[in-house]
Amino acid sequence: MADFVTKNIRNIALLGHGSEGKTTLTEAMLYAAGLIDRQGKVEDGSTVSDYDPEETKRGISISASLAPIEWKGNKINVIDVPGYFDFIGESIAALRVVETAGIVVGAVNGLSVGAEKAWANAGKTPNVCRMFIINQMDRENADYNKVLEALRDKFSTGIVPLVLPIGSGASFKGVVNILENKAFEGFGKNWKEIPVPASMAGDIENAMAELTEAAASADDELMMKYLEGEELTHDEIVQGFRAGMKDGSIVPVVPVSALTGVGVATLMNTIANYMHSPTHVVAEAVNPKTDEPIERACSADEPFSAFVFKTIADPFVGKLSLVRVCSGKLTSGTALYNANAEKAEKAAGLYFLRGKKQTQAGTVYAGDLAALSKLSITASGDTLCDQASPIRFAPIEYPEPCISKAVSAAKQGEEDKVFSGLARLMEEDPSMKVEKNVETTETLLSGQGELHLDVIRNKLATKFGANAVLADPRIPYRETIRKTVSVQGRHKKQTGGHGQFGDVWIEFSPIGDTNIQFEFEDAVVGGAVPRNFIPSVEKGLRENIVKGVLAGYPMVGLHAKLYDGSYHPVDSSEMAFKTAARIAYKKGCMDASPVLLEPILHVEVFVPNEYMGDVMGDMSKRGGSIMGMDQVDGLQRVTAEVPMREMFKYATDLRSMTQARGYFTQRFERYQEMNPEAAKKIIESAVKDEDEEE
Repeated sequence: MADFVTKNIRNIALLGHGSEGKTTLTEAMLYAAGLIDRQGKVEDGSTVSDYDPEETKRGISISASLAPIEWKGNKINVIDVPGYFDFIGESIAALRVVETAGIVVGAVNGLSVGAEKAWANAGKTPNVCRMFIINQMDRENADYNKVLEALRDKFSTGIVPLVLPIGSGASFKGVVNILENKAFEGFGKNWKEIPVPASMAGDIENAMAELTEAAASADDELMMKYLEGEELTHDEIVQGFRAGMKDGSIVPVVPVSALTGVGVATLMNTIANYMHSPTHVVAEAVNPKTDEPIERACSADEPFSAFVFKTIADPFVGKLSLVRVCSGKLTSGTALYNANAEKAEKAAGLYFLRGKKQTQAGTVYAGDLAALSKLSITASGDTLCDQASPIRFAPIEYPEPCISKAVSAAKQGEEDKVFSGLARLMEEDPSMKVEKNVETTETLLSGQGELHLDVIRNKLATKFGANAVLADPRIPYRETIRKTVSVQGRHKKQTGGHGQFGDVWIEFSPIGDTNIQFEFEDAVVGGAVPRNFIPSVEKGLRENIVKGVLAGYPMVGLHAKLYDGSYHPVDSSEMAFKTAARIAYKKGCMDASPVLLEPILHVEVFVPNEYMGDVMGDMSKRGGSIMGMDQVDGLQRVTAEVPMREMFKYATDLRSMTQARGYFTQRFERYQEMNPEAAKKIIESAVKDEDEEE
């Protein structure tokens, strides 16, 4: 593959809802450019960008995949991004390294939730322009104008047709480029220019008027000229068009059929001729030595810097780090310094990637995307740079996981294989988390949805030969008491020779604050319990409160006052008094009206207004208490307190309830007494488990 300078590079991420044809469009672009001999199919598992075994098996994209295309002296780096919401991390990472977000929508189904989310995420990312690609124009009932109006109604009047379709459905055979007033027809790589259809003269004139007005509005000088009735030249319209794309006031629309290839060549011409190259990008960063803000232009004349936006962990090929060269040039001999780890780094090779195919790279110029192999300390989100001119770009901000499962090895003895495999997969996918719950001793695997977790489990098996089991996590319940009792704990054992004797009177009472686990009070007078045995009583209690009297969960909010007892001058010992304390604890707490406490979560749900009724009704069914409602960024925020046991599948349920338009955050709030019926089931289950263990 040839080396391309910055001005001839175009970077575009194909985003949108699942099954709108992003992977097929990537394939069609590769075919139209003559880079593959035949167009692969998603259902056959034969596409360039869906090469992972999980992708070919499921028929969906799971990872963002790079497909560079050489087109008329330019290099178009296409990133095929998964549309399913469980893989949102791939979309966020891809947007960090492109100048254009190509949002793919269906010509029949029209506006989708995935398109809305892609629009929002692209709008939050600096230096990213947006365009809409209306795909599947070959399908029956395809309606370009209907989809165009739906996009305008939802987003803005700055959405303008740059290319118009000739026909639709089975008659979709070509397109008209409005800016050039040229028409083209043909399939795939077999396309040609044709006369502009006379029947479309009115539509073309209207579209050109819209485009001219939008371009003039993006530039003050052009606007003055336009208002004064002067005609804008082609170059001036292009100038205003690019300015409007840059500030987001213009969003062009292009129709294609990825399946038949109609309009695909015109789409690539549009990207090459009118979309921005990286030359205008000035990245904001910090000096890692001083943390002072600095700027770095995307120019080959600047010192070298690169941003790692994705990691591919392969047990056979090794680790590949996908980078965007943000400034300077990168060659196989470039000295690499990791600004995050503050250490020198060494790569085994420098490549251009097209799907899984690696091609040796010569010089990678600022703005281009490439891959470095076998970096030892570098992770996704890290910055590589010239040590003499250090710079550190902001890391990628992934969404917090919203679903967790307890993960364990399917076979005893394979724990190391499972957890080392998970560590490798976390390098590849930072939107997942693996952490040990100290209290329950379970290892929790957290991700963006049930599909996400299932894919991780399958990847463990196929990539690393490690079979894992996923289950609902154990809930860290607590126990406490509700009334004050006084109880004797007496331990006496005679075994010939020295016996064992310890006798204590302890008053157990609730503290009233379950955030405090345990308080011990020494109220012994007159030496009823010798001073040297009192610490043993406290130790005996502390050792036993880790297991409550109802279901074996830790006891909290417990005050213990040792106020009396007796001893034997020969048979009393530290162990005897510890045992006496244990007897008093079990007997006393059972008599002190013990109850089970459950963790309550503070939950904030963000949804469009039309889903409020469903969300609040669902919260009520889960035993949640609504604490308030307000509006945030155009969405309704419902604040509630909900039992943790009701939230395990909430991510899936909320997605279903709101057509994936809603999302939520949660954090631990406090412990609260559990309702008796629910508590009874937990206690019975715990007793049954204990009986089975015995």
